[in-house]
Amino acid sequence: MPEIHIKRLDLGLPLPALAHEGDAGLDIYAAHDGVLASNGGRLLMPTGIAIAIPLGYAGFVLPRSGLALNHGISVVNAPGLIDSQYRGEIKVVLLNTDQNRPYHVSRGDRIAQLVIQQVENVTWTEVTELDSNDRGGGFGHSGR
Repeated sequence: MPEIHIKRLDLGLPLPALAHEGDAGLDIYAAHDGVLASNGGRLLMPTGIAIAIPLGYAGFVLPRSGLALNHGISVVNAPGLIDSQYRGEIKVVLLNTDQNRPYHVSRGDRIAQLVIQQVENVTWTEVTELDSNDRGGGFGHSGR
């Protein structure tokens, strides 16, 4: 298990936390109140934390399923990528997909989930042809 150094930029907010033992995503919290306008409103929300992810790992910011289902709230660039060399405050770009209702975020609300995963670096080998394992299609080609 990697050790992640975390710096609280806002002492009034909890540290990221698992809702249940065994969960993959740690809840992260809104540092401010804000309003997401209906029909595509976006909001950059600070979380009050900065982290030092070790080399060989990355952080991924994901939407919360309950916010998505009940309010149409998502993360615009899901998953948001936090590279191991980033040391600034984690901020989440929220999106309101509800066509009619704005969404009010309150300080301390759980707004997204943070997943830390091991990642591999790759080495490119340029070739003139790829192997013959092409399944073809893409973008829904395999059907429903």
